[in-house]
Amino acid sequence: MMLAIRGLTKHFGGIRAVDGVDLTLAKGELVGLIGPNGSGKTTVFNLVTGICRPDGGSILFEEKSLVGLSPHRINRLGVARTFQNIRLFRNLTVMDNVRIAHHSHLEYGPVSALCRTGRFYREEIEIQEKVENLLSIFLLQNRKYEIAGSLPYGDQRKLEIARALATEPRVLLLDEPAAGMNPNEVGKLMEFILGMRERFRLTILLIEHQMRLVMGMCQRLAVMDFGQVIARGLPDEIRENSKVIEAYLGEDVPFE
Repeated sequence: MMLAIRGLTKHFGGIRAVDGVDLTLAKGELVGLIGPNGSGKTTVFNLVTGICRPDGGSILFEEKSLVGLSPHRINRLGVARTFQNIRLFRNLTVMDNVRIAHHSHLEYGPVSALCRTGRFYREEIEIQEKVENLLSIFLLQNRKYEIAGSLPYGDQRKLEIARALATEPRVLLLDEPAAGMNPNEVGKLMEFILGMRERFRLTILLIEHQMRLVMGMCQRLAVMDFGQVIARGLPDEIRENSKVIEAYLGEDVPFE
């Protein structure tokens, strides 16, 4: 089991944003976490990645507890994420955005950097090769000197995922990667995520509102509403679940 969440709870004042959530990811799985806006999905991501600290419950990554660890330490252990609202270093180049993500894996210290030791040069060359490789995989190699904030929306999304992968994660949390995309872009994103999962041997937890994307590629789904998981199962089972339909649509009508 790569990630095991048990009884996860987080309150903000009198609001139970996450209320006793159980969720597991086996190695190599692609699991969808869906639900109406405000159901607590992104709060789960924030708790797993250390942005917020839970009020109760446990989060185990490869049997190591993540509770109380800083986001930096959690990332270094092998958990990375993207955000619903793209968070790039908008005034830096595409290349520098990806280079920065390698910082947590640097072995040389300040003295080596100042004295330009052999170790410094070896690591910098290795990082540059990794950056070039990632940009090539994401078809961004011809934009590497462009300012990140000037990229088209779809390329900014790809750059954010590339930056997350530069930290060499084993578990990747994707928060609405298809937000703002047209149907053609969503189709390409589906192929891209599946290919990325295979190539980098990733375990992926995906938050998404695009039902075409979720139903088309997730192996399992968990559905949240009012901070709780109200259903879990295969995509076809979730599609016909009356609790899920009511949570999304407020009435007993099927998904389109």
